[in-house]
Parts: sequence; C-alpha cells; structure tokens
Amino acid sequence: MTPTEVNEATASVEVSDNSSMDSISVESVEVIEANTDALRREFIRLPLKLYKGSPHYVQPLISERKEFFDTKLNPFFASARARLFLARKSGRTVGRIATCVYFAHNEIHHDKTGFFGFLDCIEDYDVCAKLLKVAMITLKQEGMDVMRGPANFSLNHECGFLVEGFDSPPMLMMTYNPPYLPEFAEKFGLKKVMDLLAFRMTNQNSPSERVLRVVNIVKRKYKVKIRPINMRRFDDEVDLINDIYNKSWEANWGFVPVSKSEFKFAGRNLKQIVDPKLALIAMVDDKPIAFSLALPNLNQALIHLNGRLLPWGIMKLFWHTKIRDKVDSIRILAMGVLPEYRNKGIDNIMHVQTFQNCIGTNYKWGELSWILETNNLMIAVAESLGAKVYKRYRLMEMPI
Repeated sequence: MTPTEVNEATASVEVSDNSSMDSISVESVEVIEANTDALRREFIRLPLKLYKGSPHYVQPLISERKEFFDTKLNPFFASARARLFLARKSGRTVGRIATCVYFAHNEIHHDKTGFFGFLDCIEDYDVCAKLLKVAMITLKQEGMDVMRGPANFSLNHECGFLVEGFDSPPMLMMTYNPPYLPEFAEKFGLKKVMDLLAFRMTNQNSPSERVLRVVNIVKRKYKVKIRPINMRRFDDEVDLINDIYNKSWEANWGFVPVSKSEFKFAGRNLKQIVDPKLALIAMVDDKPIAFSLALPNLNQALIHLNGRLLPWGIMKLFWHTKIRDKVDSIRILAMGVLPEYRNKGIDNIMHVQTFQNCIGTNYKWGELSWILETNNLMIAVAESLGAKVYKRYRLMEMPI
C-alpha cells in the first residue's frame, strides 16, 4: 500500500479526536506499508539506525527477526493478522510501527482489542503521532474498538514501554525505548492500562534463613522434587512446560494460551542458549506440577554484534561470552504452578533452587520479569528474596 492509498483508504474513518485520516497528512512525513521483502528488512533494521550511539539499545539477531516476521514460518500468524508500516521524512526513514489483530485474544476476552507494537521513531512528536494515527485507523478498519500496546505482537511476546530504568540495557527478550516515546504516546491520548515490573536481585541477596526454612518445610510436606530440564528429550519437555504454562497463567490479565506449535517455535530458538540448571521442573509423585525458566542474558553479548552473527559476529559472541565471561546475569522469564498447587510456596522453592544453582557460576545477578503490578503474590515472593523493582514497563490503550 502506498502513502496515497493509505490516505484514500482511511480518509472517511473518524478517530477519537473527531478528525479524519486527512488531518494526519503532515507535508514532510509519509507512511508506507512495509509489504515487500526489502521494506520488511528495512523495518527490522531500522532501530539500529535510530538508536545508533545509544549505550543501551540491543539489536536482536536479524536472522531470528526475519523468521519471527515470516507469516509462513511463525505459527502465531495462524491466529493473528499483522501489518507493518514505515514513516519517512525528508527522504529518509524515521520511524516504524506494526498493528496486530490477535483473533485468539478477542475470542477469549470477548472484546475487540487491536494491538500496536514495534513503535520506534526519531525524537519528533509529529512522526510518532502520524504512526500512531495510521495504526489506530488501520485497526478501526479491522473492526477493533480499542488500541493497546506496545505489544510485539502480543503479551506472550515482548511488550510495554520502558518508563523507569533507562540507565541500563534491557534483559534478553525485554523491550527498549528512549524516554520520549511513552511521553509522545501519552500526548497522543494513550492512557496507562497496566504496568509490568522487573525485579533485580544479586548473589548478595541470598535467601534468608526464614525463607530457606519455609522452603524445606514445603518440600517435605508436599514431597516436591526439583529436576533440571532433560535436553535429550527437549521437545517432550517443551510440551510439558507448555501445558503447565497455559493452565497456570489462564486467569492472568490479558493472557492468551500459547499453542503447541507456537511454543515449539519459540523453544527451537531458545534451545541454543538454555542452561539446564536454570530450567527447572517441580515434581510431586512423578507428576509435573510447576516449572521455572531462566536464561543467560545473551543481550550482554548481542549488544556488541549489531544483529549479525556472520562473518565476525560468531567470533565476537565467543569473545564476549566464553573468553571474557561477559554474560554474568540471567533473566527468570517464566514460571508456572498448576492451580491446585498455588499458594503453597512452590514458587519460592523454584526461585531458591535457581539461586542455589547459580552459586559457583559466573552468574552474579538476575532479573525476575515481568510481573504484573497487580500480582501481589508474585511481588511478595520476589520481595521475600530481597529483589527490588529496578525497571517498569507500561501498557497503554485508547478507544478508537
């Protein structure tokens, strides 16, 4: 779709400020749909140009991003439709945004919520507003009545504007944005709907004697045994974790179950970096009842690669992981406990075991993320382990 087609197709659609698509036509800014291979490649690489010189931006591997956006390879698109857009000003590309209609979300939550994501642009409110308005009207045309984001493409992927904690790079599979982006979004009319918390703990925050005592009591009472993931049976283990994940998260705000094919798609990429002692499964009488997945924070190596592994990327990756031991942190990115075993302290067991398994390794600190600001139980667990909030991410929405 060309800029003219975008304008013509949406000129009659009314938006929340009672203006039509015609009003977004800033003379020096145009928006085009990234609907060719070349434009999609530009979409993927754009943040690296926008944030060049930033000490905190980490470009994901370009090869991985290509697979993720491939509608034929990524099973997520079996239940979703996405569109990608680029903004250009004075002959250069200055921003991007994506829209997503996630059919599974709307079926489960009985609403008409459309998502925006992958929002990046120069520090220019007109560019950001143009991108958001194109996204809003695109979603309106798709039959949605609420726009929520950022979500890349859903809450099962990277999501949220970073609003606190700009002094360090993001953890693996967490978002990055400069401070002006959430400010622009608020100015545009988006309002906070939920905050996502990231907690930090170090190897100095060892579990207290009280926590260890409670963990041992719970282990004995429920006969809980913890085992590492079996890498030789990786596909079977992924299916097992997928089942626990969907059952344990089903009551969470905004949650949509992840299909087996989606879980395997994600697992295939993560298998290369899984450290078995950080991927744990809790058993009771040979029944899997909980899991915890932490990953080495590969972003500490990726930040030096600019998204490329070849020809020099592999050597750089080796240098910054094996030789220099740069990866000294982990991210606990997922945990699930079957409903019948909740509120029994199983989550504490998993966190303590992960901490103990890091003793004597190169891992010096970790992030627990993300946790809904309304999830008081998990917040209490994190705080009981000495973890403190050090980054905050925000989901925003507006009627359309």
